[in-house]
Amino acid sequence: MAEKVLMKGNEALAEAAIQAGCHHFFGYPITPQTELAAYMAKRMPKIGGTYLQAESEIAAVNMVLGAAAAGVRAMTSSSSPGISLKGEGISYMAGSDLPAVIINVQRGGPGLGGIQPSQADYWQATKALGHGDFQILVFAPSTVQEMVNLVSDAFDKADQYRMPAMILADGMLGQMMEPVELPEKKEQAAVEKPWAACGHGGKRKHNIVNSLYLTPNALEDLVRERYARYEVIKANEQRAEEYRTEDADLIVVAYGASSRVARSAVNKAREEGLKVGLVRPITLWPFPTDAIQRAAKQAKQLLVVEMSMGQMVDDVRLAANCSVPVHFYGRTGGIIPTPKEVLGEIKKLLK
Repeated sequence: MAEKVLMKGNEALAEAAIQAGCHHFFGYPITPQTELAAYMAKRMPKIGGTYLQAESEIAAVNMVLGAAAAGVRAMTSSSSPGISLKGEGISYMAGSDLPAVIINVQRGGPGLGGIQPSQADYWQATKALGHGDFQILVFAPSTVQEMVNLVSDAFDKADQYRMPAMILADGMLGQMMEPVELPEKKEQAAVEKPWAACGHGGKRKHNIVNSLYLTPNALEDLVRERYARYEVIKANEQRAEEYRTEDADLIVVAYGASSRVARSAVNKAREEGLKVGLVRPITLWPFPTDAIQRAAKQAKQLLVVEMSMGQMVDDVRLAANCSVPVHFYGRTGGIIPTPKEVLGEIKKLLK
């Protein structure tokens, strides 16, 4: 078993990406994810990789697009307003069917907002990251160890389905230090990418990586093919943790840092004899509809807890098919809810 080391979330994300075979990082410093880029600036030259600090977030994401088009594993990271600037490039990557990983260590908004933790980019990540009909894979870790584990998954699934993937963390997870077990670096089998624009020595036709299609029927066919792929992903890639839900009268739904707070509140509620459980979405897209449906069949009501004004609530209601009441408790502006606050809301609902 590998030895556990104490690492800050942002740095653990960076090292895990390197272990997953990403040797090409293009970024721009912005709080609270700057340590991730700083770590990559030190590590990449030592492993023969590429580190480039771009002149802007827009330049960085377009560098990722170019590297991904050449068939290599590439990554960028930023925090909320920086991700907004990357939106156009991410849309281009989706339209070109390119795999890449984007890290968002969320901060409060809108606008420049603040530099404290937030989960107010849920809508952006799952519904409106760029123009056009497309989705990206979205993973939501709740611990530093899970940040490490999900980076490898994000690269693998991005390659498998030829689409961008995002790790949606937040300032709390990015800045906290926890013991983590880093994966041992393995020689990875080369992923076949016959579509890549990586040179061919006259052995095949030219590959063209492009997202511009001037013939409407051709563009429609491509979008429909992409959406057929999305249905496969929805069927096979939903992930959620179900905690103490078997006999629960009320089930809390929370992801990321908020789920840590919610778990503490659930445990305290159980100590007081209240039948409360937790569903923690791990994939935000595809949304874990199946787990929410199971919760709605078991519980009499659901409580969504977020560090936002309730961006996940509608997805929970849709997944539950409005079969049980769905309530919301949240803090925003960079304020983290406390277990005491969540427990108070649980008790209020169970009166």
